[in-house]
Amino acid sequence: MAPIPGSGLAKGLAVTLRTMTKKSVTAQYPDAQPDLPPRTRGVIGLFEENCTVCMLCARECPDWCIYIDSHKETVPAATPGGRERSRNVLDRFAIDFSLCMYCGICIEVCPFDALFWSPEFEYAETDIRDLTHERDKLREWMWTVPAPPALDPGAEEPKELATARKTADKLAAQQAPPAAEPHADEQARAAEQPTRPQGASKQQTDQPKPDHPTPDQPKPGQATPDQPKPRQATPDHPKPGQATPDQPTRDQPTPDHPKPGQATPDQPTPRQEGRE
Repeated sequence: MAPIPGSGLAKGLAVTLRTMTKKSVTAQYPDAQPDLPPRTRGVIGLFEENCTVCMLCARECPDWCIYIDSHKETVPAATPGGRERSRNVLDRFAIDFSLCMYCGICIEVCPFDALFWSPEFEYAETDIRDLTHERDKLREWMWTVPAPPALDPGAEEPKELATARKTADKLAAQQAPPAAEPHADEQARAAEQPTRPQGASKQQTDQPKPDHPTPDQPKPGQATPDQPKPRQATPDHPKPGQATPDQPTRDQPTPDHPKPGQATPDQPTPRQEGRE
């Protein structure tokens, strides 16, 4: 269907008529500060403690507007016999915002998170040469950097926070006062108390054990008055393996049963061969 001629003009006039009746609102800057989005690229802040003078930001900057000066210092060995090390110390970190085009490459390539975007934008100067801000001014802008957005509920904790928490816990453990030692009276009292054997209950250890058996509790193997003693072997009831008077022992041969190889009176002895 072909559009009606003049429909676009009618829509435009309708918008004009609808806004003509409303009162215009103007933000009275600088009395009223504008509400900027959290990712506004206002100015670059420097976190000096994280800078290692690796020079990546200065080398990757397309405008060459970052100026860095540093020197080396020798760090003594941490342990006896160790090797001394050298580290870079930052002397100057400046950014010329008259040349900066706010591309954010320096912030992206920084491997130690020393540069951040700040929403501050009120740093205009009357002289263009004053737009080169040194590290003191960049550090002040660092405290205006908004906090990063919250992580997902199932995300891992950042490594920086985990490392900082471990360091804080270690320092707190080192600075904590040692535990108070127990008093001498308490130590003597603890030494006098008998120790409970492992596996025994408190009720068993609390009951005193008799040192000598009582009449009601005879020694193991001792017969009580109501219980007869174990029957001892009598002549009528010999011990197992003991021969009775009527029964010969196995070791002593009887006349009817000679030892093996022994001749009986009715049987001649075997003929022995003599020497010829």
